[in-house]
Parts: sequence; C-alpha cells; structure tokens
Amino acid sequence: MPARHVLIIAAHPGLPDTESLGMSMARTYAQTPHMAGDHIRLLQLDDLDFDPMLRSGYQRPQDLEPCLRMAQDDIAWADELVLVFPIWWGGMPALLKGFLDRMLLPGFAFRYEPKGLGLTPLLKGKTARLIITMDTPRWIDRWLCGSPVIRQLRYPILRFYGIKLREVLFFSPFILSSLSQRQDWIERVRKLAHRH
Repeated sequence: MPARHVLIIAAHPGLPDTESLGMSMARTYAQTPHMAGDHIRLLQLDDLDFDPMLRSGYQRPQDLEPCLRMAQDDIAWADELVLVFPIWWGGMPALLKGFLDRMLLPGFAFRYEPKGLGLTPLLKGKTARLIITMDTPRWIDRWLCGSPVIRQLRYPILRFYGIKLREVLFFSPFILSSLSQRQDWIERVRKLAHRH
C-alpha cells in the first residue's frame, strides 16, 4: 500500500497541568511509525484561534481566520482524517462542531448544482477514522441513545462531502477506568496507527 497523507484532528480540551486521555491518544497516533511510511499532521483544535459560530449561515460570506485557511489546506492535503474527541452529553464537543461548521463550506467541501439539481461532494476519495472517549458505557450510547454522534458524522457530515467512514474506536467508560486500562487503550491506538 502506498504512503498516505493522514491528518489527525484532536478536539479535546487543553489542560494547563496535565494532558487529557484523548490528546495522549492523538499524539500516540501521530508519533507511531506507520507501516507504509505515511505522512502525518496533527491539528489540535484548542490551539486554534477562531470563531466557532457560522454567523450568517451561507447567506453572507464569513472570512476564514488564517488558522482555518491552513486547516482547509490540511484537509485538502489529507487522504485520511482521524478525528479524536470525547462525547459530551451525547454529542461532539462544541469546538469540533464549530470547526466543522466553519470549514465544510460550499466551494470547498461541496458544490451546489445549477437550477437546484442537488449537490456535488468535493472531498471524494478521502476516508475517516474516529477515536472516541466517553464516560457513558458503550451499550447505553448504542442501544438506548442510538449512537447519535456516529449517525451524525457518518451520514449528514462525512458521506455528504464524499468521505467514507472506515472505522470507529470507542473507549469507555472513562470515569471508571484504571490507569492500566487507559494505558491499554493507548496501546490499542498505537497498534491501529501501526497497522494502517
């Protein structure tokens, strides 16, 4: 398999005195030697300075901050996106949602066809992986809640723009996990990165 361009998008909170489990996973994925010699970039959303609100929808243009223009370049460069984030209250963090709202714009992620004849995805050929942490046990998220984040990301976000979701890794429940279990989870991420 030829080398790919892999963009890791980490949407975990920045902690001044310690690193979150999710950021440890993102850094592990980025720093693991990949079998195919993949080219890796790590984008840490809490390091970016941008307005996460799409203020006027698509009615009026909203200038992209320099960090978002660079992030669009990273997304265009990537063959694969790896999103690393926690589930909070059944959904993705507001920072990740705001980032996607601002980035996935007409002309970049999709194109309106003339005369209202639908939309054309502009990010075809890319794939995605999700690495998700949460306090809720997985069975509750899946069977009682219906995996809302996976449904939202797979259909109205990734597939809409032509990105194929390849794999989802859940790590939960975080709040009850031991240090050794968290180390095992990080090792699973390392093995995933190495075999892909």
